[in-house]
Amino acid sequence: MSVSAETPDLTRTDPRPAAPLWVAMYHSVGDCSDDPYRITVSPDRLDRQLGWLRRRGLRGVSMADLLAARARGEGRDLVGLTFDDGYADFTDNALPVLRRWDCGATVFVLPGRLGGTNEWDPLGPRKPLLTSDGIRRLADTEGLEIASHGLTHVDLTEADDALLGAETGGSRALLSELTGREVLGFCYPYGTVDQRVADVVRAAGYEYACAIDPGPLTGPYALPRVHIGENDTSWRLLLKYRLNRLRRRPVPLAPPEPVPSSVSLPSPASPKSPESPVKETP
Repeated sequence: MSVSAETPDLTRTDPRPAAPLWVAMYHSVGDCSDDPYRITVSPDRLDRQLGWLRRRGLRGVSMADLLAARARGEGRDLVGLTFDDGYADFTDNALPVLRRWDCGATVFVLPGRLGGTNEWDPLGPRKPLLTSDGIRRLADTEGLEIASHGLTHVDLTEADDALLGAETGGSRALLSELTGREVLGFCYPYGTVDQRVADVVRAAGYEYACAIDPGPLTGPYALPRVHIGENDTSWRLLLKYRLNRLRRRPVPLAPPEPVPSSVSLPSPASPKSPESPVKETP
């Protein structure tokens, strides 16, 4: 799956102001018949949504590719595609559709729940999560980025220092070991973030982090996203796209400033092997 654009003309200066980032937030791709949280899209709906993007001259890419292009002053035709929670159905149901439309994506995974299920959703249904082998295969797939969603999917704004350190720095270390690649991105479970959590994520070495609607915290470590679901037809997508351009401001993507000396990364307990899922702390 090729997701690289043509070699840009670096001698041309684009006088147009930067446009707001448009980042689509997906979760599971599969059967929508039992979906109390509305986090699932069918493969057919995903196919139509990506087709809509392509017909408008837009192309879905990973967050790493999107942010790199924007930092170069390019990529106005690129849209970030993100898939939260690391559901196993991504491989069979989402990846073929991405290949069909020549799109990339970022998959935010939970290295503390490898091969487990979405136990944090009390209403169910239970959906299997990617295994370590599944994550490795996706990490080796051109155009895809594996990034962290924490260890076990907890609200980090309510976590103590030890748990926060494990969920941020600990998860990054596990994923780096698992994939053999540097992990650049983080995604806040439930989209919840405050200044303390954002500072710790930056101190952990991530280059960006995704939220949902972070308000005043909006920036490279609290990037807003737009939820996309099964009910999002072409008309709804057009409305969301236009509202995003009206409501959002361009995010400055200059190199991150040094982490304040007052911020130190909590030292997590030694993370367990990726083959031994960490149980969620009550």
